Amino acid sequence: MDQRRDDPRGALVRPYAVTRGRTEARMDVAIEAVLSASPTAVVESRFAGHDKHRIATVCEGRAQSLAEIAAYTRMPLGVARVLVADMVTDGLLTLHTAAPAEGFEGRMEILERVLSGLRRL
Repeated sequence: MDQRRDDPRGALVRPYAVTRGRTEARMDVAIEAVLSASPTAVVESRFAGHDKHRIATVCEGRAQSLAEIAAYTRMPLGVARVLVADMVTDGLLTLHTAAPAEGFEGRMEILERVLSGLRRL
């Protein structure tokens, strides 16, 4: 009998171990930011580590938001943000932003209302 299967802590990896102790991302990646990976980037990500390869695989067929990446990989959002920022910096992911140059206040108001609605759920 494999004890690791019976022990719920067997697959637990502390978030700080995944990010090597870092809590701040190299760049600001919004929760709604859309990211994609090319097939070449997916292959290259195999050498960047298991978690980064999982993220690249999730983003290969279809662009994903940071929130979706965290959900699909079952990573805490902060961990996903740090890894994704690293991957964008290293050229493994492409960040697509729809942030307008003007009218940011109106956009923030909409996002705050969405967040408020989600909290009420």
